[in-house]
Amino acid sequence: MAQTTTERTHRSFILGSLPWFIMAHFAHHLLTALPGPLLPAIRSEFHLNYTQASLVTTVFALAGGAAQLPSGWFADRFSPFLLIGIGTLGVAVGGILVGLSQTYIMLLACLLLMGLMTGGYHPAATPLILASVKPEQRGKALGLHLIGGNSSFALAPLAAGPILVLWGWRASFLCMAVPTAAFGLIFYLYLTRRSGRSHVEAAKNKIASDKPPQPGYRRRLIAYLAQMVLAGGAGMTVTAFLSLYMVDRLGASDAKAAMLMSILFFPGFFAPLIGGYISDRIGATKVIIATSLISGLIIFGINSVGLGPGFYVMLFIMGMNMAIRMPVTEVFIMSQAPARHRSTIYGVYYFTMQYTGAIFAPLMGGLIQRYNFHTMFTFSAIAVTGISLVTSSLIWDAEA
Repeated sequence: MAQTTTERTHRSFILGSLPWFIMAHFAHHLLTALPGPLLPAIRSEFHLNYTQASLVTTVFALAGGAAQLPSGWFADRFSPFLLIGIGTLGVAVGGILVGLSQTYIMLLACLLLMGLMTGGYHPAATPLILASVKPEQRGKALGLHLIGGNSSFALAPLAAGPILVLWGWRASFLCMAVPTAAFGLIFYLYLTRRSGRSHVEAAKNKIASDKPPQPGYRRRLIAYLAQMVLAGGAGMTVTAFLSLYMVDRLGASDAKAAMLMSILFFPGFFAPLIGGYISDRIGATKVIIATSLISGLIIFGINSVGLGPGFYVMLFIMGMNMAIRMPVTEVFIMSQAPARHRSTIYGVYYFTMQYTGAIFAPLMGGLIQRYNFHTMFTFSAIAVTGISLVTSSLIWDAEA
């Protein structure tokens, strides 16, 4: 009877609560997807150099990364409802303020606020989802959840491009804030209802009863987080400068560059599910090692083609690789993290993922200005490949 009850709980979560998490993830990222694609238009209005332009994405990412740590700690000890509500409704408020900003300094301050508001969602939501499904379904569940967030990164630039042409970049933030606020409020109300609360409580009880991870988990967690800091930072700086690269080196217009960024995120509609499916069958570790090594090769490819079909294909492959890796990474971390510290460790993971790219971006901007895009993208490709080789040798024995 206990097994039957557990299976019913898993099925109830997948059919009942998981779709709400997917929609909330979509709403959460509608605004967070905009700073990068709209960077050329923002740069043009405020007459920014590369270093100043990089601060637009850097300030936002630094704030979001810093917010992950206390959010993860809070989620391990108290109710996740408030964090998830702040992670959606708060982002909408921040997006409205960004859309109303009139000076460069005001823009940075509002992006700082919006970034801080993003910190609540992921450390609270991810462990709940993982604990609410059977182990052999974790990759699939996270893949579905990530499709919600990745869809925003694909659709938001497509919507922002026409809005940019008609009314300017501020209108893009203001328009996207409306659905973010609506979805955030609806999801929060669902979580506080009986059905949503029962799923959350069942997940928290499951987390409390989980067994300790396999020996050597500290080494593997440290190695993987080091990879996120070093290789991830080098790779994410390339992504952060892609829209400027398309405008300044490849000759695209501001609007076209913003819309082309959707190619990078289009695989997010389906690739997380593929990554989760593969992970459930061959293990997360193998997928992580493969995608890590492929990342460096993709940057070499991006740096070797002009604006046209070849570049579009490379953008698509880059997005495919990133999207496949996302749910697999979260499954890997769960397998290596002690249950009672899981949200805290997810907070550290999201912190490193956002913080490192943000810290490296101004440095990359200054180096691009001194040298050129080609030289710095080549350096990033070499760095990502070398670091991935070293850190992969330290995690290969994980039972995940």
